[in-house]
Amino acid sequence: MNTRGFSMIEVVMVMAVIAILALIAVPSFLDRNVRLQVQEGMLLAEIAEKAVGDFYLKAGELAANNEAVKLPPKQKIVSNYVSEVSVDAGAVTITFGNNVNSAVAGMRLTRRPAIGKTEPTIPVSWLCNNATVPNEMKVMGENRTNIPNKWLPAQCRS
Repeated sequence: MNTRGFSMIEVVMVMAVIAILALIAVPSFLDRNVRLQVQEGMLLAEIAEKAVGDFYLKAGELAANNEAVKLPPKQKIVSNYVSEVSVDAGAVTITFGNNVNSAVAGMRLTRRPAIGKTEPTIPVSWLCNNATVPNEMKVMGENRTNIPNKWLPAQCRS
């Protein structure tokens, strides 16, 4: 009897273990990939946030739209994962599209400005999704986020 090598049962068992590990790892990898794309898309919102913050400090009110803060139209602010960035009553909403994972294509993430209740000259802070509002601040704008929590960055999860 030849005892060199592996029996067919041993090979099948090893393949089964590898398959189980792959079934565990692949969804985790896909979720991480989507989260990274969402986080990268948020970087584009910083341009609009800075413009809204500057407008607020100068005018004493939040900008109504992209035009008020001298930003291009919403569909012109794009990146690899973002199809538009819009300002609405001070809130900045990112719509995902272009080369983003199909799981979040067309979904939105809103960053809302928080301003001081009694000291309006305090610089604007930005809250993501349903983040807790700091004491002595009020949040402005409407939250239009419709991305599931599992794909949101940690600071945006409710």
